[in-house]
Amino acid sequence: MTQPLLVAPSALEDLAPAQPPASGPVLFARYAYGPNRFGYCGPDDADELLEAGAAGQDRVLRALAQRFEGAYPYLTLIARSAGIPDPLDRRVVEAYWLGSDVLRSVPVSAFGASIDERFRGHVRPKDWRWLATKSIDGAKPVHAFHVLDVFPRVGLIRGGQVDGVLQVMDSCRIRWGRVLERIGDQLVVSATRLELLDGRLQHGQPAVERVEAWRDATGFIDMPGPGDVVSIHWSWACDRLDTRQLANLIAWTDRQLAIANRTI
Repeated sequence: MTQPLLVAPSALEDLAPAQPPASGPVLFARYAYGPNRFGYCGPDDADELLEAGAAGQDRVLRALAQRFEGAYPYLTLIARSAGIPDPLDRRVVEAYWLGSDVLRSVPVSAFGASIDERFRGHVRPKDWRWLATKSIDGAKPVHAFHVLDVFPRVGLIRGGQVDGVLQVMDSCRIRWGRVLERIGDQLVVSATRLELLDGRLQHGQPAVERVEAWRDATGFIDMPGPGDVVSIHWSWACDRLDTRQLANLIAWTDRQLAIANRTI
């Protein structure tokens, strides 16, 4: 097997073009299915989400997406701020999951108010300041913000539960992995994991792992070959990324890591 490859910005020019563009609802399903199949977020309809996403059934997917109470409010905020009527417009969905310049249209005040409304009541008062300044610090409503800042909002890392917290955060964040080979319904990829070093979150060294890409030959991804890069959410291969998408995912992940590290 090929040795692990670190996917770094300097190597982005090697990537193949992305898959044919999917609709916004289909793109949402590709990323939402990973945790939904475990019952972690969204409605209890993972089979329908997979089947409708693979078949491109936008109407079904729209109804399902609105029941994701974690993600859908972010989509609504991004769309409203960018002047895009549809929260499931592909531009909005991609901005939320991977990051893009569309996020820059979200005002600091609007995002701060959204954080306050959604999360203040669920955080102990003495811990609220952990989240209260995130919009001022530069955070935007990208999925990496929710994973790195909202999930550990009550200081679980400080409380000694590092291994469990890091594992969940790493599974929940959108990761990227370079494909080495396919084995049945799985892909063997080289990808990095989060680690906590000297009190700071950072990317660890790349390692080989297996991720699911299909269930009984049904999935969202086309036929990736060795060297392609796929996005990963809860050990599920969501999409094959092109140079632009991967660059955005790396940049916005690193941006949110830096912001999260200010209050760990």
